Amino acid sequence: MNAPAAPVIQSKLPEVGTTIFTVMSALAAEHGAVNLGQGFPDFHCDPALLDAVSQAMREGRNQYPPMSGVPELRQAIAAKLATLYGARYHPDTEITVTAGATQAIFTAIMAVVRAGDEVIVIEPMYDSYLPNIALAGATAVCVPMRDDFTIDWPAVQVAVTPRTRAILVNSPHNPSGRIFTPEDLATLERIAIEHDLFVIADEVYEHMVFDGRAHCSAGSRPALAARSFVISSFGKTYHVTGWKVAYCAAPAALTAEFRKSHQFIVFTVNTPAQAGLARYMANPAPYLDLPAFYQRKRDLFRDGLAGTRFHLLPCEGTYFQVASYEAISDLPEDAFAQWLTREIGVTAIPMSAFYRSPVDRRQVRFCFAKRDDTLHEALTRLGRL
Repeated sequence: MNAPAAPVIQSKLPEVGTTIFTVMSALAAEHGAVNLGQGFPDFHCDPALLDAVSQAMREGRNQYPPMSGVPELRQAIAAKLATLYGARYHPDTEITVTAGATQAIFTAIMAVVRAGDEVIVIEPMYDSYLPNIALAGATAVCVPMRDDFTIDWPAVQVAVTPRTRAILVNSPHNPSGRIFTPEDLATLERIAIEHDLFVIADEVYEHMVFDGRAHCSAGSRPALAARSFVISSFGKTYHVTGWKVAYCAAPAALTAEFRKSHQFIVFTVNTPAQAGLARYMANPAPYLDLPAFYQRKRDLFRDGLAGTRFHLLPCEGTYFQVASYEAISDLPEDAFAQWLTREIGVTAIPMSAFYRSPVDRRQVRFCFAKRDDTLHEALTRLGRL
């Protein structure tokens, strides 16, 4: 006897399929390739951080924490933001600990974006942005970066309509590795104020800014901070992406609305990780030393590719390097990334994956958040090109 047919699903995300990261990681495993595709470290975090979390567990910090996050972690976050950016956030009413930055971005969108609104996003972009906006019933308006991956602010200005509710920005920028300048931040502030927009600032790579530059946080300008959700990630900063712990800093009125959604999406985040992170943050050296740590890896990787036919684009921040392969192959980006995995034994991500409508510019993105021996092996294989 046949079972009755299930109801037909009317998908809220009909265009979403398997991510390019899953596809390329599976291909890397199949061919024994060095995986420089998906953006996570292949090295361990500081044992002192593991000890801090273990100690919290042994102390009995294993039940639900407050919905907004354990107080000592919110206090540590507020102190860090004040010290680094002069940004004054009250730990009780303006900082919320989240289950990763992806959840924080989605929650910020759900807090202020309504059905029928428009949200400006800059492409190329992180892959959660468009589905998040769609789930809110809103429309994403994509503004492409210039060829050098700087933001085309006149195009952003033109993209604003009476239905525009928010602008979502990312600096340091994944996938391009570019960063905001003070002029970028001032322009963003002017546009947001002129059109009364909310700003969702994805700053998860805030501590990976190179060559003596400073991170330009949306929280550092009071008029911009007054309308911004500023989001960062402990997973990126402390090499523990699998822990999925991040935070959102925003003025009290915005935070109150943010928490309405937050409490029903995840309610809260695991207690011992929060307590351990708070204890670990007492020493600022791990995040203050991060620019030098990753700049060395960037330079190792860039120097190793200098003798190949790849053309390297600027990398001012993050742990990603974009490279043009125009001098190597005429293959489209998807096909080249697969060929590189199968034939050369190194996996990268096609840049076309970061656009709503794929733009093929013969570019791929490598992740250099890897052990030195991993990078050396990848460079040996890429040296064949």
